Amino acid sequence: MQPLSVVLYQNDPGTAQTLAASLSQNFESVYWARTYEEVRPAVAKHRAEALVLDLETSGSGEVERLHNEFPSLRIVGTHRLADDKLWAEALTLGASDIVEPRNVDVVSSLLRGLARRAAA
Repeated sequence: MQPLSVVLYQNDPGTAQTLAASLSQNFESVYWARTYEEVRPAVAKHRAEALVLDLETSGSGEVERLHNEFPSLRIVGTHRLADDKLWAEALTLGASDIVEPRNVDVVSSLLRGLARRAAA
């Protein structure tokens, strides 16, 4: 299996550090986009298979743009107050899942999706 890379964008540095540490246990490479403007170039440059995206900062419209630009990219959105409406909207626009940012299930969600894709 080829090395897997993930780009992480979280506006809160503490949350980003926690997620990066967790993701690095399961991914070959974790690239931390420190600003919203770094997300697209990082995904392209590092040929990321997955993106953990702070939806509170970027918004669900960015999910759609990224999904259209990188159709095979697995996008997991994070939002502190995600509800069913936001979850359904983000999935319709191309996200794979939405989770609470401090929830380590981000890693599990990414891994499940990548494993399914690799098996297909």
